[in-house]
Amino acid sequence: MSTATWTLEQIPDLSGRRALVTGVTGGLGRHTALELARHGAEVVMAARSDERLREAMDTVRRTVPTARLVPVLMDLADLGSVRRAADELRPLGPVHLLVNNAGVMATPNRRTVDGFDLQMGTNHFGHFALTGLLLPQLLAEGTRVVTVSSLMHRLARRVSLTDPRVPRPHYKKWVAYSESKLANLLFAFELDRRARAAGWQLESLAAHPGYTSTNLIRAGLRMDGGSSGQSVLEGATRLLAQSAAQGALPLLMAATMAELPGGSYVGPGGPGEVRGHPKLVGASRPARNEQTAAAFWSLSEQATHVYYPSGVSAT
Repeated sequence: MSTATWTLEQIPDLSGRRALVTGVTGGLGRHTALELARHGAEVVMAARSDERLREAMDTVRRTVPTARLVPVLMDLADLGSVRRAADELRPLGPVHLLVNNAGVMATPNRRTVDGFDLQMGTNHFGHFALTGLLLPQLLAEGTRVVTVSSLMHRLARRVSLTDPRVPRPHYKKWVAYSESKLANLLFAFELDRRARAAGWQLESLAAHPGYTSTNLIRAGLRMDGGSSGQSVLEGATRLLAQSAAQGALPLLMAATMAELPGGSYVGPGGPGEVRGHPKLVGASRPARNEQTAAAFWSLSEQATHVYYPSGVSAT
């Protein structure tokens, strides 16, 4: 595998390929959708707000007038919405690339429509259900699934294996966020193990954007009515964070670099993985725990009522 700096110029021609990107109204998702469209892919752009989704599509079309875009409304915090979106997408045919990008960060103690913690429900359970519901389309011609995690996954020592509808005491928003990002990696790596064990034409990878300037932090803090530390966080972000376009590079490398094997994790290559050109990076020990991943997978199936084909766990 080449160790040269990866750039957008290395994205191959994606004509004839169909990609689905969640969370396209944010900077990472929008830039990911833009570059996939620029390189010829038909891009299904998924978001929960119709108005903001149309704005995101207009932004892509201003840069790529020939872009082939398909809108789909989907709220990952509502499994009913995820099922309706999957039903709507079924007539499209094969999906060659799925980028599980959408997420929320540092939100107050709120629950999803289905009773999950808002961060775990949106960031993990919604994407787990979406991927499972789309599996026949993902396997039709072979696919790559990229799930977006975060540096913050390293702060989580575990994920809860108890009923996710039962609120945990002493809610801490940053702990909840970190655990949801650990969940993203457990899912990505377990999906790849299961795909290989079953002989599926599916590669599952993960990526993280480092410290990137997006609306994610501000949106979470606004839900909580703001905080005394909000201006400090926003100031640090303006000073230290890389742009959303730069932050999207690890996602795009994971999505399009053919030489990357399933189970790879891509992030910025600078000090501390905070910024810089993308490269293969490491994950925490809990994220690589196969027993935890298998148990959490079973819990996710029971919680979402989305069951993947059985008998294919590598553990």
